[in-house]
Amino acid sequence: MNPWKGLRGLPREVWLVCASTLVNRLGTMALPFLVLYLTEGRHWTPAEAAYGMMVYGAGALTAGPFSGRLADRLGHVPVLKASLWTSGALLLALPYATTKPLLFALIFLWAGLTQAFWPSAMALLTGLAPPEKRKAVFALHRLAVNLGMAVGPALGGFIAHHSYRWVFWTDGLSTLAGAVLLGLLLKASPAQGLPPGHTRGRSPWKDRSLAFLLLPFIPALMVFFQIEGTLPLWVVRDLGLGSRFFGFLFTVNTLLIVLLEVPLNLAMAHWRHGKLLLLGCLCLAAGFGLTAWATGYGTLILTTGIWTFGEMILFPAMSDAVATLAPPDRRGEYMGLLSLSFAAALALGPWLGVLTYAKAGPRVVWLSAAAIAGASGLLLARFRTRGATPRR
Repeated sequence: MNPWKGLRGLPREVWLVCASTLVNRLGTMALPFLVLYLTEGRHWTPAEAAYGMMVYGAGALTAGPFSGRLADRLGHVPVLKASLWTSGALLLALPYATTKPLLFALIFLWAGLTQAFWPSAMALLTGLAPPEKRKAVFALHRLAVNLGMAVGPALGGFIAHHSYRWVFWTDGLSTLAGAVLLGLLLKASPAQGLPPGHTRGRSPWKDRSLAFLLLPFIPALMVFFQIEGTLPLWVVRDLGLGSRFFGFLFTVNTLLIVLLEVPLNLAMAHWRHGKLLLLGCLCLAAGFGLTAWATGYGTLILTTGIWTFGEMILFPAMSDAVATLAPPDRRGEYMGLLSLSFAAALALGPWLGVLTYAKAGPRVVWLSAAAIAGASGLLLARFRTRGATPRR
């Protein structure tokens, strides 16, 4: 039996969006190395670098719901293109910022324009395939993301060893290449206008089911985003294993995803959302908790593998759960709130993690991460999709 057969018959537009994402992600390296750029390239303290990450998260936080709402009205493809062109240009300009206020401003704008891509992309993909194919669509998109991530951060490790400026330039050029590909091959989608007399679906801000889903998800994401904050400090600064090995951990993460995520999610397609969300959180708890004792190459690769399984299970299940709740004419807004959850966690997680790391030490960070992810999983296990039939 072919474990990849669930990808057959997907629309051409799905493959084009995923191809553009792949090209963009092949050069993605600026965000994973932002903390190291600020501490080593700019000679900021870890606490100052943590504020830089918070500024990035704040920019992403601002853009998510607004961009999703805009895409529902103007069309998802125009917003995708605008996001890629503007964020790519900002990445090229960012290393030229000479003052902290200017650098913070550019980081804020870069985050917001980058984040605008995701609600539009997820809403577009949700509408391109019937519900029974939707999980395969999300898995394929994550496959494109992670194929690129198998190259980008690892390449970034080598580039950062010589020049942090080229980390941002490479990322910016790959983002612009993704914009060119999307513009050449994918026609603009129509605005999401409503026929006369049509009543818009429920606002995501008034959907209690969505709130009960996303609120426990944010702490689990805060744990996951320690890969952008405390993990590079632990690996590079404290353990002295170097930026290249830190980039290699991302390669381990993404190669596992490339090889296993699609078959894994297709095999678990009939599991109920709550069970998948719990399992994903427990893997995050185990992977990051055991990092407290991971001090060498082998143990860090092992813990990376454990939390990678959590990522592979948790994220597609969450995207599918939100897509199931969303009315067709509100998909951008619903995905915008999912994007907002990621942005909130990115704003808070690395910042709080690094501050805790500086004041209480790494073991407190990793053991706290395990407790938080486990508690989130127990809350998410109770989630049920409206009108869902019982599943195992």
